[in-house]
Amino acid sequence: MKRILLPASGAILATGLLAAGLAGTASASGVVDDAPLTPNNKVAETVDFWFKANGAALRAAEVYRYDYKEVDKLVQKGGWNNDTKPGSTAPIGEEKKTTVKYQNINIPKTIGKVFFEGADGKLYWCSATSIQAKYRNLVATAGHCVYQPGKNSHVLNKWVFVPGYYQGKAPWGIYVGKQAFTHYDFSTYEDYDRDYAFVTVYNGISLGGGTAKQVSKKDFEAYKGIKDAKDVEISEEEYKKCKLDPASTDDCWSDPGKSDEGAGPDHPGAVVEKREVTAGEYEDAKVGKGQGYKFGEPIVENVTYDQAVAYILKQRPSWKPGQPLPRPTRDYPATVSLDRAGNATLTHYYVQKWFVPGKTTKYYVTKYFIIEGFVKDAGRLGDNVGGQGFAWNQPTGKYVRTFGYPGGEHPDGNKPYTGVTPKWCYNKTSGKANVVAALKAEELVSLKCAVTPGYNGSPWLLKYSNAKRLGYVNGVTTAAFGDVDGNNRYDTIFSSYFDGETAAVYKAAAALWSGKMS
Repeated sequence: MKRILLPASGAILATGLLAAGLAGTASASGVVDDAPLTPNNKVAETVDFWFKANGAALRAAEVYRYDYKEVDKLVQKGGWNNDTKPGSTAPIGEEKKTTVKYQNINIPKTIGKVFFEGADGKLYWCSATSIQAKYRNLVATAGHCVYQPGKNSHVLNKWVFVPGYYQGKAPWGIYVGKQAFTHYDFSTYEDYDRDYAFVTVYNGISLGGGTAKQVSKKDFEAYKGIKDAKDVEISEEEYKKCKLDPASTDDCWSDPGKSDEGAGPDHPGAVVEKREVTAGEYEDAKVGKGQGYKFGEPIVENVTYDQAVAYILKQRPSWKPGQPLPRPTRDYPATVSLDRAGNATLTHYYVQKWFVPGKTTKYYVTKYFIIEGFVKDAGRLGDNVGGQGFAWNQPTGKYVRTFGYPGGEHPDGNKPYTGVTPKWCYNKTSGKANVVAALKAEELVSLKCAVTPGYNGSPWLLKYSNAKRLGYVNGVTTAAFGDVDGNNRYDTIFSSYFDGETAAVYKAAAALWSGKMS
C-alpha cells in the first residue's frame, strides 16, 4: 500500500483544498478530505441552470477529459497488501438478505451521469452510481469528476447527479451535490491511485404539473417562479367598486365597445387593430387592406424560460418538460420555441380587424397567479433508485460488471458510442497492480473493456444480480484508457484499488445527512 507521508511534525500542509479556502478538512489520519459543493440557498439556482430550456445545458455538456491519459503498454508489479480485513456494506434493500449470483446485462437504475462546470467555464459529464448510505443520499464516482486536483485544487461547480439520464431528461429527478469526500492524497497531491469520490446529495428535484394560486399584484411581481396573469370581464358595478375602494389591490380597467359588423377599410369612421391568430391562419390570410388580411410581419418576442412555460401551462396544464410542445390554438395562438442555447421565444401572428367604434363599454380586472408545485421534492436518491453496496480489500482476479456512458472517440477517430445510453463490460480484474506513469499511479487495477472516455467514474460491481440489479462497488473508472494491443482502439480501463483507506472515506460520507432544498 503506497502512502504519501506528511511532514514529520504532523502538520498538514496548507496546499490544495485548504489553501484554496474551500473549507476542506482532512481527518487526523490524513486520509479523508471533504469540501462543500452547493449551499442550500443555491440548490434551486443550480437546478434551474440545468433544467431550463428543456434540459439544454444537460444536452450541451461534453465528455470530461481533465488529466485524461492514453496507456499503450501495461506495466505490472506485485499485488496489493490489505491494510485491513476485507469488508462490505450491502446494497439498499439487501441489508439482511443473502447474495444470489446471476449472469446478465440488465442496466441498474442507480446508474447515471454527473454534470458540472469545469474550470474553463464549459459544461462536462462523467458516469456515476447511487450507493448505500445511512440517509440514502450518496453518489460514487471518480475523484477527478468532483475535484480538479493539484496546486490549484478546487471542487467543480454546479455539480449534480442525474440517475437514468437520457436526452436531457431526468426520470427520477436531479440531485444537487452538497459535500464531496475523497482521499487527501488525491485532492492535494494528485495521487491517481486514489481517484475516487463519494458525494452527499440533497433530496431530488423534479418538474411538472403544478397548480395556479391567485395572489395580489404586489406578490405576483415579487414572485421569482413561474407565474401568469389573466384578464377577466366584470360588471360596471364591480369596476366602480374596484376603483373606489382604497384597499383594493386589483388592477381594473375599461374598454370602449366596438362593432366589426360590415366594417372594412372603406366603411365611414372605421378603424383597424390587430388580432392575433395561429401561424396557419396567418399564412392563409391575404396581403393588403381588408378584414382578416395580414397585419404586418410576425413578431418574435424574447421571453424567459419561465414565461414560456407559463404560457404552455395555460394551454396544456398537464404538460411537462421533455414532452412535445403543444400546437397553437385559437385561445393560445403564439408559437413557442425553446432552443438548445436556453433561449425562449413566442412568435405572434396578426391579421387586420376593422371595426366601427360603438357606445358600449366593457370592464375588466386582471387576475394574477403563481404556479405552485411545478418544482417538486422528489425525495431521497436511494428511495427512488436504490443504491449499490460497497466492498473493500477484496481479492482481485474476480469478475466484475461495469456500467457507464462512453461518449468519446477511439484513438483512430472512430466514435461508436453517443454517450446517450449506458453501456456495460464484464470481465476479470487484473491480478497484479498496474503502473500508469502518465498519471503517476503505481497500484491501479485494470480490466479488459473496449469503451471510450465518458465512461470515467463508472462503477465496478462485484456479485452483480440480474433480478435485483444490485452489486457491490469495488472500483470506479479513472482518467486513463488503454490501447494495450496497439490497434488504435481502447481495450482497457483502470480503477484505484479499494482498500481500508477507501472505506474510511466512504464511511465518512455515508454517515452524513444532507436534507432537502429549503
